[in-house]
Amino acid sequence: MGLAAPALATAAPSPTDAPLALKGVLKHSVARWTFHQLSIAQLCTLVRQIGFSAIDLAGPEDWPTLKAHGVHSSMCNGAELGLEKGFADPRFHDELVARYTRHIDLVADAGYRNLICFSGNRNGMDPDDGLANCAAGLKRILGHAERRGVRLVMELLNSRVDHPDYLCDRSAWGVELCERLGSGNFGLLYDIYHMQIMEGDLIATIRRHHQHFVHYHTAGVPGRREIGQDQELNYPAICRAIRDTGFDGYIAQEFMPSAPDPAASLREAIRICDV
Repeated sequence: MGLAAPALATAAPSPTDAPLALKGVLKHSVARWTFHQLSIAQLCTLVRQIGFSAIDLAGPEDWPTLKAHGVHSSMCNGAELGLEKGFADPRFHDELVARYTRHIDLVADAGYRNLICFSGNRNGMDPDDGLANCAAGLKRILGHAERRGVRLVMELLNSRVDHPDYLCDRSAWGVELCERLGSGNFGLLYDIYHMQIMEGDLIATIRRHHQHFVHYHTAGVPGRREIGQDQELNYPAICRAIRDTGFDGYIAQEFMPSAPDPAASLREAIRICDV
């Protein structure tokens, strides 16, 4: 998240492109910010034309357009203070609790399920202290989320390349937070790109901790570009491992298009992950 996208002059869908014949086992999505130079309506048209029907990281201002196009908001956002100011720092708890309480109601009233949240940065704190702080802050809103049927989802991000000092940068730390909270209305967004950079061992980790991974993001390593053969991750094998856990959530493409035809890149990414 937070990187600038290249120009998308050719990203608008062509009426001559037939939808993919998807297998229907895994559910697909795309992060709204990676195609930010398309209007939300154009992006909705593109995803429907490719053959799937969900967009990640869309906020309340986008939801009417998504609904008009029959596209789901697979991961809602808009309650956060940013990636750096999260639940690990008690100084932000009161403001975050107020914002998330309001946003949980917005998400529930719109008929959606997932709402993203972040640990924020370490800022010199011990990771165990940050874990305790996150648990304390999230417990203040978790009961409301449970009552409204909304799931809070904390994203695992790398602190090595893209988000220096981010606290929730290891699977084990996130899993421990899930276990401390002990609620089906809290889980982790396992970002495959970020976790390859931080720790690797992706398929074994997915098999071991899949019950806590309620959402996935993709991108090629290195560089966060397309997920084809010019990067180091074997996405068909990773997606088969996700599928075989019985996962029923979304895998959202979050790569930065670099090819001349970004719409074709997105189409190919969906094809690669549709196992």
